[in-house]
Amino acid sequence: MSPSPSSSVRAAREALAARLREIRLDAGITGRELAARAGWSESKSSRIENSRTPPSDADIRAWCRVCDAENQSADLIAANRTADSIYVQWRRVQRTGLSRAHAASIPLYEETQHFRVYCSNVVPGLFQTPEYATALLSSIVAFRRTPNDVADAVAARMARSHVIREGDHRFAVLVEESVLRYRVGDPEVMAGQLGHLIAVMALPAVSLGVIPFTAQRDIWPLETFSVFDDRRVHIELLSAAVTVTEPGEVSQYVDGFSELTGIAVHGAAARSLITAAIDALK
Repeated sequence: MSPSPSSSVRAAREALAARLREIRLDAGITGRELAARAGWSESKSSRIENSRTPPSDADIRAWCRVCDAENQSADLIAANRTADSIYVQWRRVQRTGLSRAHAASIPLYEETQHFRVYCSNVVPGLFQTPEYATALLSSIVAFRRTPNDVADAVAARMARSHVIREGDHRFAVLVEESVLRYRVGDPEVMAGQLGHLIAVMALPAVSLGVIPFTAQRDIWPLETFSVFDDRRVHIELLSAAVTVTEPGEVSQYVDGFSELTGIAVHGAAARSLITAAIDALK
């Protein structure tokens, strides 16, 4: 697994390694004895126990078998897979296309009441028009060389967006002014997307802020992220998706969002920036 910028990955891996070490100690055997009984090199046992090498499901089963703790293997495997899900490479998620991942996220969006979304590069997915989403997802397919199911992925993204008009949800969304200027699609697509942002601002559950180019910044532009009910954060990197659930780390993103809100403009001032971006397309 590629190194993750998220401390949640390290924490999950270290917790699993600590549990495996406790099982070995409870069994009263050394790392060398465990390796010999499992048919491994001693260095492999050490790497697993010190969280330098993520264990496979088979490794965990062997560890528990050797330590006479097979009743714990299922829970440990589940914990191991949870750690895997914290940092997932896009090529793994999207190996069969983009639509499946979009559809899989719909339940999370439907159960979330309070969304905080910050985007520094593109219009947030919940506020995208079909045309903008098509242009964006087409570029992703081309760059990552994934199967082309853009039409299905756009349909799933639009289906997910029903939450902005249905149910008990609140949306606090921030975008950098640069998002309004980046040309995703042709001028007609961009004009339609920017006009849609103005329309979305009128929805009672939506607060849309724009951080101007000229803002005096107390916090630098961050990676795009979404906070779901203060419980989890999704972060989008070029190569991977990161999920943060550790409370202290989630709190950092909530605090970062609050700082960014303080330098954003809303209401008429935000509409003025969007209108200016539309005028620049002419």
